[in-house]
Amino acid sequence: MRQIGKVWLVGAGPGSSDLLTVKAQSLLDTGDCIVYDRLVGREVLAMLPADKELIDVGKSAGHHAVPQSEINQILVREAKLGKKVIRLKGGDPFLFGRGGEELEALCEAQIPFEVVPGVSSSIAVPAYQGIPVTHRDYVSGVHIITGHHRAGKDEEIDYKVLVRTKGTLVFLMGVGALEKIMNGLLLAGMRADMPAAILQQGTTAGQRRIAASVGTLAEEARKQQFQAPSIIVVGEVCRLADQFAWYEKLPLSGERILVTRPRERGLKLQEQLKKLGAEVLSVPVIRTVPLEDTARLLAVEKELKRLSEYEVLVFTSPYGVERFFEILLEEGLDVRNVSHMRFAVIGQGTCDALRKRGIRADYMPDRYDGASLGRLLTEVLKDGDRILLARSSIGGAEIIRELEKNPALSYTDLAVYDTKFLEEQKPRLRSFMEDGGVTKVVFTSSSTVEGFVRLLGAFPYDRVKAVCIGSKTAWTAREAGMETVTAHNASIEELVYQCMSG
Repeated sequence: MRQIGKVWLVGAGPGSSDLLTVKAQSLLDTGDCIVYDRLVGREVLAMLPADKELIDVGKSAGHHAVPQSEINQILVREAKLGKKVIRLKGGDPFLFGRGGEELEALCEAQIPFEVVPGVSSSIAVPAYQGIPVTHRDYVSGVHIITGHHRAGKDEEIDYKVLVRTKGTLVFLMGVGALEKIMNGLLLAGMRADMPAAILQQGTTAGQRRIAASVGTLAEEARKQQFQAPSIIVVGEVCRLADQFAWYEKLPLSGERILVTRPRERGLKLQEQLKKLGAEVLSVPVIRTVPLEDTARLLAVEKELKRLSEYEVLVFTSPYGVERFFEILLEEGLDVRNVSHMRFAVIGQGTCDALRKRGIRADYMPDRYDGASLGRLLTEVLKDGDRILLARSSIGGAEIIRELEKNPALSYTDLAVYDTKFLEEQKPRLRSFMEDGGVTKVVFTSSSTVEGFVRLLGAFPYDRVKAVCIGSKTAWTAREAGMETVTAHNASIEELVYQCMSG
């Protein structure tokens, strides 16, 4: 008999992945099935494992892609199949998120569940836009109201009660009814000059704010074409927005940057970009994996038996370092078998990976790319030196071209790992690029450019601003039709700098 599964009702927060709780993030990594809605932020969507079962039940105002009753059925069905089901909802699942209805369905079906609260947009979005919903000098209470009502039902907002409370008013899902809400407050006796604001896509690169008054907010929003998701804030605390706004002052605020590097190797880059205010979409397009091809494995085995014949060992990536020494151990060898060799690396990251093995690099070019490394080796090595290149099976040819300019040097180009394109990322990549919100794409190798183009397919690449790790990567991006900015040193700091200045 199949064991019944379990459902976790998880709040995804207002948009930024930084505001996802630790428990929520852990569940996303371990769930079997993730059922998500429209208000889950792009950053969080980018975090969803592409190899998991992902079910989009997204709803928008006036259009319900999947009726709530069907969502309830999906949760019950997937749990009965024995799955660990993550129901991912924007904001907090119980604050106008219909989480209670979903739990009723689970209770009726006797499905076990847990609830993971999320950071609500009602608090977080004003905070990101410089509005504290309470302030001792202005107001001591806050009231959160939904501006959206079930079809066919009369409006339930008692504006007179709201006006009498004298607290900050936060309206969620009220953009479509903005004029009606403002008029309701005015008719209930609220001053026309009461400060009010509408806040769009808070905590993301699309964040915008209109600060006006109850009497003028609807007209200003119409002029500037504000759309959902937005929230409405009414109260004296709105006066503080210009003074307290902090997120929009960060250097990369308003930038939505897509990072194509393998996720485990792109964390530092993502962290630095986010600290500077960017919204970062992590969509790895390649994955480095151990060799699978028998012929290549035999070639590695052959060369490892001949290590004593080589004077120089060259690495062009941190993973190349890791994989080479793993294979060495697998073959019953260790670092003593390369103790006679000198070591060359393409850049600082590869140098650091080698240092973790207790080895200092002898050679590293000032400019971190294959051509520069090749030129350096032709300059510093003596005639007759034999070189072993340990790198990817799809390694670039630029280092080879430089080495071949000195026929007195001999080399063996040895693949120690494979690079695969992540076909499962196609739908996510196309979705992110087609909505027009991505301002820059970061490429850390030619293979990431190739993977990006392969997965994205037909696309107006002249609209893509590519921030590239080196000249070869930039050349590959330009060949695809992209506008390029080049980081001449293969460092995270240089990439971040180019994202800021490019």
